[in-house]
Amino acid sequence: MPRGATLAFPAKAMKITVLTGLEKADPKAYDAVADQVAAALNEKGHTASVLGVYDDLRKLISDLTRQKPDLVFNLLESFGKSNSGDIGVAGVLDLLGLHYTGGGPGELYLRQDKGLAKKVLAFENLLYPHFAVFSQNSDFETAGNLRLPLFVKPLTADASIGIDGDSLVRDTTSLMKRVITIHEKIKDSALVEEYIEGRELYVGVLGNREPVPLPPVEVDFTGFPEGEPKILGTKAKWKKNSAEYKGTKSVLADLPDELRAKLQKTAVDAYRAVRVRDYGRVDLRLTEAGEIYVLEVNASCYLEKDSEFSMAAQAAGIEFPDLVERIAELAVERYG
Repeated sequence: MPRGATLAFPAKAMKITVLTGLEKADPKAYDAVADQVAAALNEKGHTASVLGVYDDLRKLISDLTRQKPDLVFNLLESFGKSNSGDIGVAGVLDLLGLHYTGGGPGELYLRQDKGLAKKVLAFENLLYPHFAVFSQNSDFETAGNLRLPLFVKPLTADASIGIDGDSLVRDTTSLMKRVITIHEKIKDSALVEEYIEGRELYVGVLGNREPVPLPPVEVDFTGFPEGEPKILGTKAKWKKNSAEYKGTKSVLADLPDELRAKLQKTAVDAYRAVRVRDYGRVDLRLTEAGEIYVLEVNASCYLEKDSEFSMAAQAAGIEFPDLVERIAELAVERYG
């Protein structure tokens, strides 16, 4: 979308519930992005309020039934201690006959199982790192023909949970130790994939029938601690006082037009393949040889004002309130 392009929205003001997960059974223990989204919707003339839920299903149903929203802006990523609880909550929204942003239960399941998502990418002939899955409830396997070094991460966890400098392994002993750590500490299966050296880029995508790619954003590792593998682990993403966090920043990618277009096409193809709805972000690695690998497809990606997705939208001329309203309207259009 060209800079300064205008977005046409239906004029109808909606009653919108911004649904978010709570970190604990405290009605205010939710991420600030929920308030930002609600404020943006209110600024655009809608009536939006935040509903935070932890693990009380009856209360969730009661609150939604009482509020009767025209749309649920679904930011929920877990339900209580269940990291896959968002799948069940989407099913509840369907059963209640509510319209909501983002994926349904099937799309969320596909997104969460990274191994399954990679198999879908393979069917679409999209390049991705070769991988193996080490399940919690099966005997320890070998990584087959995978080439070292390998990157080991939880199969279903998000937000860089279980990822740090030790996630990059260079021998089979380290591989075994890391897989067992994920099994025991994260309580998840381990995804083992070949490590792709190169530039890390994010391409946001907005839309359904005709997805629109946003300008690519690159992770600048210039200030990263020397000797550390250039990966965005837990420290680099969330621990503001760490050297990893201070040593990285997201910037608009400086790319030739042809390469930018190729990256954006790859992102849209991956977005379609994994059946993302309304908005998402595709994480890519660009090698020195010009190969583009799809690392991960993030449906309903993090929407905070200063996130990479919001940064890319602003570079395309879409300010945050317009971006949030556009996502809401895309959901409305999808439901017809």
